[in-house]
Amino acid sequence: MDWTHRLRLRNLQMLLTLAQTGNMSQSATLLNTTQPGLSKWLKDLEDDIGLPLFERQARGLRPTSYGEALIEHARRIEAQLDTARDDLDAMREGGSGLVAIGTSGASSADTVPLAVLLLLQRMPRVQARVVENTMDRLMNQLAHSEIDIVVGRSAPELQDRNVRAEALYLEPLHFVARTRHPVFSLAKVDWPDMQRYRWVVWPRGTPIRNALEAALAEAGYPLPNDTVESNSTILNLTLLNNSDMIGLASHRTASRLQALGALRIVPLRLAGFGGVSMYWRDDGANRAAVTEALECLRSAATRSTGDLVEGVEGEG
Repeated sequence: MDWTHRLRLRNLQMLLTLAQTGNMSQSATLLNTTQPGLSKWLKDLEDDIGLPLFERQARGLRPTSYGEALIEHARRIEAQLDTARDDLDAMREGGSGLVAIGTSGASSADTVPLAVLLLLQRMPRVQARVVENTMDRLMNQLAHSEIDIVVGRSAPELQDRNVRAEALYLEPLHFVARTRHPVFSLAKVDWPDMQRYRWVVWPRGTPIRNALEAALAEAGYPLPNDTVESNSTILNLTLLNNSDMIGLASHRTASRLQALGALRIVPLRLAGFGGVSMYWRDDGANRAAVTEALECLRSAATRSTGDLVEGVEGEG
């Protein structure tokens, strides 16, 4: 008999608890069971599978490569069950289901909020969750079924093989600063002018940081040593508004913040363009709220295209 037929949801929780604690006694306490019973269950499971899932060490249990693979599947199943519960809870309350969207700084000020507003117009009873983070963390959450859609800087190197991708648009990057920054009093802004100030930059390895470093390399300038590294749009905005720091933002984000009077775009062109894409899993797109959210994201991206072209032409 296939060993998967004998697995129960309780067994998945046992496996995940063992992985989390690495300790049989502590896991048994958390699971409200006995240590001998838990130990026997694990041995029986390993016998059924025919592979060792944990290494028994002096300091506790450590997952083998086989154990890591099974634990990964268990985490995805748990996340999908959590989503199913929340989705049905939303529908029980008369809603249209749940959709969870992850956004990076590249899309959090424009495309994603516009898409959410459009989604609420089309499905007034939908429950929408939006979380902002860096692309590497968001893509990991998507791979684990913790969120349904990710929107942000195009990052094919972070894409899981089970995830689909669709490019939404290309846009330039801008330096930004507070509206009364001394740099705006200059007749012409050049690279040495920018180097006089501390920069706020996104973490190393993020797509927007990679785009910045590529633009700097083309201009022949290194990244300044005197920087503050942050992955928070709100924190960056506060730093920039209360100091003479220089920041970086995608065109739509920068344009939106400039229109609100929060920041101004520094008139110094950065080479290259950054792409913004959305990512999702096929199994998640079977839900009506997720399918509609994808359509709303496409519409929001198209709706902003005219503003983008006009802004780029006005920079020259």
